[in-house]
Amino acid sequence: MATSESPEETAVSERGMVTIPAEIRRDLDIGPGDKLRWDIDSSGELTVEVIRQREGVFDDFEPADVGETDAVSVEDEFGAN
Repeated sequence: MATSESPEETAVSERGMVTIPAEIRRDLDIGPGDKLRWDIDSSGELTVEVIRQREGVFDDFEPADVGETDAVSVEDEFGAN
């Protein structure tokens, strides 16, 4: 794990983008879809919090069984014009 004794460095691109070093991504289990929350405290120290958002809001729910339905066209229901 990367520590303050062996810091990792990355360059900031012209568009303000940075790459999280692979070792840090592995150590913190940062994956696609996760977000980073940036904060600067009153002394100017930067902290970054990993916000896990790899799963959708409804991924934990099982689909409800609503039974079989028959598709009925508008023409069948109300007649063709």
